[in-house]
Amino acid sequence: MGWWIALAGIAVLSAIPVGLYFSYDADGLRGQLILGPIRHTLFPQRKKEKETPEPEQKTEEQAESQPKSGKPSPKPPQPPESKPEEKGKKGGSYRDFLPLIRVGLDLLGDIRRKIRVKRLSLHLVLAGDDPCDLAVNYGRALAAAEALTAQLERAFVIQNRDVDVECDFAATQTRITAEIDVRITLGRLLALTAVYGVRGLKEYWNLKKKRKGGAENESETSQHVGNNHPENP
Repeated sequence: MGWWIALAGIAVLSAIPVGLYFSYDADGLRGQLILGPIRHTLFPQRKKEKETPEPEQKTEEQAESQPKSGKPSPKPPQPPESKPEEKGKKGGSYRDFLPLIRVGLDLLGDIRRKIRVKRLSLHLVLAGDDPCDLAVNYGRALAAAEALTAQLERAFVIQNRDVDVECDFAATQTRITAEIDVRITLGRLLALTAVYGVRGLKEYWNLKKKRKGGAENESETSQHVGNNHPENP
């Protein structure tokens, strides 16, 4: 009986949706992290009220050390601080880094088939006083929006799509309202993390061993060259 309860609990947990929600309008950009029914605001963060520091009271010794004019005594000149020189970093081998790139590309190709776009909304209102220019811009914007939507539909599964382009001759500024809600189940996310995490660690250790072996070979070569070098009389 306990095994069945554990399996049921694992099934329920794996079905919990995890996602990100982003929106943009006149109030700015907003982002939320979604975990089941819980939503955590990533940005904008609430501003904390700054406490005004109380004015420091001068001690009797500080009052006596200052001259009667009220001006503080000038500090002696200090030598400029020497900044440490920045050393340029040497790049690693491209061939050694290729396995890690393949793992990342495989992860992106696999995760895009498991991500669900619950809602995709894009409203664009074009502004302009010239009807001819506005009509040309409307055609370009509509074509660009349709091309972007087609690319997203080929990459992801979009459940609810709302893309609209309008014209407003009375407006003075073009405005846009966007909204996207991306979801993936917790079970799929953990499975992808386990599979590609193991692959990434394996390639990382192989790269580390390869670089360690190359460093040992270079040290042995330098020692061999030093032993064969004739000593100066």
